[in-house]
Amino acid sequence: MPTKTVQIPTPDGQADAFAAFPDHGGPHPGVLMYADGFGLRPVLREMARELAGHGYYVLVPNYFYRHGPAPVVELPGYIGEEARPAVFAQVMPLIEAHTTERVLSDAGAYLEFLAAQPEVGAGPVAVTGYCVGGLLAVRTAVANPGRVAAVAAFHAPVGAAGPEGLTARAHFGHAESDITPEALAELNQVLDATGVDHTSEIYPGTVHGFTMSDTDAFSPAALRHHWDRLLALLDQALDR
Repeated sequence: MPTKTVQIPTPDGQADAFAAFPDHGGPHPGVLMYADGFGLRPVLREMARELAGHGYYVLVPNYFYRHGPAPVVELPGYIGEEARPAVFAQVMPLIEAHTTERVLSDAGAYLEFLAAQPEVGAGPVAVTGYCVGGLLAVRTAVANPGRVAAVAAFHAPVGAAGPEGLTARAHFGHAESDITPEALAELNQVLDATGVDHTSEIYPGTVHGFTMSDTDAFSPAALRHHWDRLLALLDQALDR
Protein backbone atom coordinates (compact mmCIF):
# COMPACT_ATOMS: atom_id res chain seq x y z
CA MET A 1 0.00 0.00 0.00
CA PRO A 2 1.44 3.41 -0.93
CA THR A 3 2.24 5.71 1.97
CA LYS A 4 4.14 8.96 2.07
CA THR A 5 4.96 11.96 4.19
CA VAL A 6 3.63 15.15 2.64
CA GLN A 7 3.89 18.87 3.31
CA ILE A 8 0.68 20.89 3.38
CA PRO A 9 0.87 24.67 2.87
CA THR A 10 -1.05 26.57 5.54
CA PRO A 11 -1.38 30.27 6.38
CA ASP A 12 1.19 29.70 9.15
CA GLY A 13 3.73 27.54 7.35
CA GLN A 14 4.02 23.92 6.27
CA ALA A 15 2.20 21.10 8.08
CA ASP A 16 3.78 17.69 7.75
CA ALA A 17 1.31 14.83 7.38
CA PHE A 18 1.09 11.11 6.72
CA ALA A 19 -0.92 9.86 3.75
CA ALA A 20 -2.01 6.31 2.93
CA PHE A 21 -4.11 5.17 -0.02
CA PRO A 22 -4.89 2.04 -2.07
CA ASP A 23 -2.42 0.96 -4.72
CA HIS A 24 -5.05 0.20 -7.34
CA GLY A 25 -8.24 1.65 -8.78
CA GLY A 26 -9.33 5.09 -7.82
CA PRO A 27 -9.79 7.88 -7.46
CA HIS A 28 -10.80 7.23 -3.85
CA PRO A 29 -12.91 9.11 -1.31
CA GLY A 30 -10.84 11.32 0.98
CA VAL A 31 -10.72 11.01 4.76
CA LEU A 32 -9.06 13.52 7.08
CA MET A 33 -7.97 11.77 10.29
CA TYR A 34 -7.04 13.78 13.40
CA ALA A 35 -4.77 12.14 15.97
CA ASP A 36 -5.41 12.21 19.69
CA GLY A 37 -3.51 14.61 21.93
CA PHE A 38 -0.34 12.51 21.79
CA GLY A 39 -0.07 13.40 18.12
CA LEU A 40 0.99 11.71 14.91
CA ARG A 41 2.91 8.51 15.72
CA PRO A 42 3.13 4.84 14.64
CA VAL A 43 -0.29 3.79 15.94
CA LEU A 44 -1.99 6.54 13.88
CA ARG A 45 -0.05 5.53 10.79
CA GLU A 46 -1.19 1.95 11.37
CA MET A 47 -4.82 3.07 11.68
CA ALA A 48 -4.51 5.17 8.51
CA ARG A 49 -3.17 2.17 6.61
CA GLU A 50 -6.02 0.02 7.93
CA LEU A 51 -8.61 2.52 6.75
CA ALA A 52 -6.87 3.04 3.40
CA GLY A 53 -7.08 -0.71 2.86
CA HIS A 54 -10.86 -0.31 2.69
CA GLY A 55 -10.59 2.02 -0.30
CA TYR A 56 -9.93 5.51 1.10
CA TYR A 57 -7.22 8.13 0.77
CA VAL A 58 -6.39 8.92 4.40
CA LEU A 59 -4.54 12.05 5.49
CA VAL A 60 -3.24 12.37 9.08
CA PRO A 61 -1.81 15.85 9.69
CA ASN A 62 0.62 16.82 12.42
CA TYR A 63 -1.58 19.56 13.78
CA PHE A 64 1.22 20.57 16.17
CA TYR A 65 3.39 21.53 13.19
CA ARG A 66 3.88 25.09 14.45
CA HIS A 67 6.11 23.58 17.12
CA GLY A 68 8.07 21.34 14.74
CA PRO A 69 7.67 18.20 12.63
CA ALA A 70 6.30 14.98 14.11
CA PRO A 71 7.13 13.68 16.59
CA VAL A 72 6.94 17.08 18.27
CA VAL A 73 7.16 15.35 21.64
CA GLU A 74 9.41 12.35 22.12
CA LEU A 75 7.05 9.54 23.10
CA PRO A 76 7.76 6.11 24.53
CA GLY A 77 6.74 3.16 22.39
CA TYR A 78 4.07 2.37 24.96
CA ILE A 79 2.41 5.20 26.90
CA GLY A 80 1.68 3.45 30.18
CA GLU A 81 0.52 4.96 33.45
CA GLU A 82 4.06 5.71 34.61
CA ALA A 83 4.85 7.64 31.44
CA ARG A 84 1.59 9.59 31.18
CA PRO A 85 2.32 12.47 33.62
CA ALA A 86 5.55 13.43 31.86
CA VAL A 87 3.97 13.11 28.43
CA PHE A 88 0.93 15.17 29.41
CA ALA A 89 3.19 17.87 30.81
CA GLN A 90 4.68 18.24 27.34
CA VAL A 91 1.57 17.92 25.18
CA MET A 92 -0.92 20.00 27.17
CA PRO A 93 0.73 23.35 26.29
CA LEU A 94 0.59 22.32 22.62
CA ILE A 95 -3.10 21.45 22.88
CA GLU A 96 -3.89 24.70 24.70
CA ALA A 97 -2.06 26.70 22.01
CA HIS A 98 -4.13 25.10 19.27
CA THR A 99 -6.93 27.66 19.29
CA THR A 100 -10.21 27.37 17.41
CA GLU A 101 -8.92 29.98 14.96
CA ARG A 102 -5.89 27.79 14.23
CA VAL A 103 -8.05 24.66 13.97
CA LEU A 104 -10.29 26.19 11.32
CA SER A 105 -7.46 27.84 9.39
CA ASP A 106 -5.60 24.55 9.23
CA ALA A 107 -8.74 22.57 8.39
CA GLY A 108 -9.24 24.64 5.26
CA ALA A 109 -5.67 23.91 4.19
CA TYR A 110 -6.05 20.17 4.85
CA LEU A 111 -9.27 20.01 2.84
CA GLU A 112 -7.72 21.96 -0.02
CA PHE A 113 -4.80 19.54 -0.06
CA LEU A 114 -7.10 16.51 -0.18
CA ALA A 115 -9.12 18.00 -3.03
CA ALA A 116 -5.94 18.59 -5.06
CA GLN A 117 -4.64 15.01 -4.87
CA PRO A 118 -5.05 13.00 -8.09
CA GLU A 119 -5.85 9.88 -6.05
CA VAL A 120 -8.81 11.61 -4.36
CA GLY A 121 -12.19 11.67 -6.04
CA ALA A 122 -14.34 14.73 -6.51
CA GLY A 123 -17.02 15.41 -3.97
CA PRO A 124 -17.15 15.78 -0.21
CA VAL A 125 -14.85 13.99 2.21
CA ALA A 126 -15.13 12.55 5.71
CA VAL A 127 -13.38 13.62 8.90
CA THR A 128 -12.61 11.39 11.87
CA GLY A 129 -10.72 12.02 15.08
CA TYR A 130 -9.74 10.67 18.49
CA CYS A 131 -9.76 12.40 21.87
CA VAL A 132 -9.05 16.09 21.18
CA GLY A 133 -8.81 15.11 17.51
CA GLY A 134 -12.52 14.28 17.65
CA LEU A 135 -13.15 17.84 18.78
CA LEU A 136 -11.14 19.08 15.79
CA ALA A 137 -13.11 16.77 13.50
CA VAL A 138 -16.45 18.16 14.64
CA ARG A 139 -15.26 21.76 14.34
CA THR A 140 -13.97 21.01 10.84
CA ALA A 141 -17.28 19.47 9.81
CA VAL A 142 -19.40 22.30 11.23
CA ALA A 143 -17.25 24.95 9.53
CA ASN A 144 -17.24 23.20 6.13
CA PRO A 145 -20.78 21.97 5.51
CA GLY A 146 -20.42 21.65 1.75
CA ARG A 147 -17.12 19.81 1.88
CA VAL A 148 -17.60 17.31 4.71
CA ALA A 149 -20.25 14.62 4.28
CA ALA A 150 -19.44 12.54 7.36
CA VAL A 151 -17.78 13.01 10.72
CA ALA A 152 -16.82 10.52 13.42
CA ALA A 153 -15.31 11.14 16.83
CA PHE A 154 -14.15 8.61 19.40
CA HIS A 155 -13.56 9.16 23.13
CA ALA A 156 -13.82 12.88 22.36
CA PRO A 157 -15.32 15.93 24.13
CA VAL A 158 -17.92 16.31 21.40
CA GLY A 159 -20.18 18.64 23.35
CA ALA A 160 -17.41 21.22 23.60
CA ALA A 161 -17.31 21.46 19.82
CA GLY A 162 -20.77 22.98 19.51
CA PRO A 163 -22.38 20.40 17.21
CA GLU A 164 -25.50 22.55 16.81
CA GLY A 165 -24.45 23.60 13.30
CA LEU A 166 -23.63 20.10 12.13
CA THR A 167 -24.86 19.05 8.68
CA ALA A 168 -22.69 15.95 8.10
CA ARG A 169 -23.80 12.41 8.85
CA ALA A 170 -22.19 11.54 12.18
CA HIS A 171 -21.12 8.85 14.62
CA PHE A 172 -19.85 9.52 18.12
CA GLY A 173 -18.37 6.67 20.14
CA HIS A 174 -17.97 7.62 23.79
CA ALA A 175 -15.88 5.98 26.48
CA GLU A 176 -17.89 4.81 29.46
CA SER A 177 -15.53 6.77 31.72
CA ASP A 178 -16.01 10.01 29.75
CA ILE A 179 -19.76 10.59 29.81
CA THR A 180 -22.72 9.73 31.99
CA PRO A 181 -25.94 8.36 30.52
CA GLU A 182 -27.61 11.65 31.50
CA ALA A 183 -25.00 13.74 29.70
CA LEU A 184 -25.27 11.44 26.69
CA ALA A 185 -29.03 11.99 26.59
CA GLU A 186 -28.51 15.77 26.66
CA LEU A 187 -25.94 15.59 23.87
CA ASN A 188 -28.21 13.40 21.78
CA GLN A 189 -31.03 15.92 22.17
CA VAL A 190 -28.73 18.54 20.66
CA LEU A 191 -27.83 16.17 17.85
CA ASP A 192 -31.48 15.30 17.25
CA ALA A 193 -32.20 19.01 16.84
CA THR A 194 -29.68 19.24 13.98
CA GLY A 195 -31.85 16.90 11.94
CA VAL A 196 -28.82 15.02 10.58
CA ASP A 197 -28.49 11.26 10.48
CA HIS A 198 -26.37 10.26 13.47
CA THR A 199 -25.52 7.65 16.05
CA SER A 200 -24.10 8.51 19.45
CA GLU A 201 -23.40 5.78 21.97
CA ILE A 202 -21.32 4.69 24.93
CA TYR A 203 -18.97 1.80 24.18
CA PRO A 204 -19.48 -0.51 27.18
CA GLY A 205 -16.59 -1.18 29.52
CA THR A 206 -14.28 1.41 27.98
CA VAL A 207 -12.08 4.17 29.34
CA HIS A 208 -10.80 7.27 27.61
CA GLY A 209 -8.45 6.37 24.76
CA PHE A 210 -9.86 2.92 24.05
CA THR A 211 -8.86 2.92 20.35
CA MET A 212 -5.16 3.54 20.98
CA SER A 213 -3.17 0.29 21.09
CA ASP A 214 -0.08 2.01 22.51
CA THR A 215 -1.83 2.99 25.77
CA ASP A 216 -3.23 1.26 28.84
CA ALA A 217 -6.73 2.35 27.79
CA PHE A 218 -6.76 0.12 24.72
CA SER A 219 -9.68 -2.25 24.20
CA PRO A 220 -9.41 -4.63 21.23
CA ALA A 221 -13.17 -5.25 21.26
CA ALA A 222 -13.93 -1.52 21.30
CA LEU A 223 -11.46 -0.90 18.47
CA ARG A 224 -13.26 -3.51 16.35
CA HIS A 225 -16.61 -1.88 17.15
CA HIS A 226 -15.09 1.48 16.19
CA TRP A 227 -14.09 0.08 12.79
CA ASP A 228 -17.54 -1.39 12.24
CA ARG A 229 -19.17 1.94 13.00
CA LEU A 230 -16.69 4.06 11.07
CA LEU A 231 -16.69 1.93 7.93
CA ALA A 232 -20.49 1.78 7.86
CA LEU A 233 -20.65 5.57 8.19
CA LEU A 234 -18.18 6.16 5.38
CA ASP A 235 -19.86 3.64 3.12
CA GLN A 236 -23.20 5.41 3.56
CA ALA A 237 -21.92 8.97 3.20
CA LEU A 238 -19.17 8.96 0.57
CA ASP A 239 -19.21 8.36 -3.17
CA ARG A 240 -17.38 5.15 -4.11
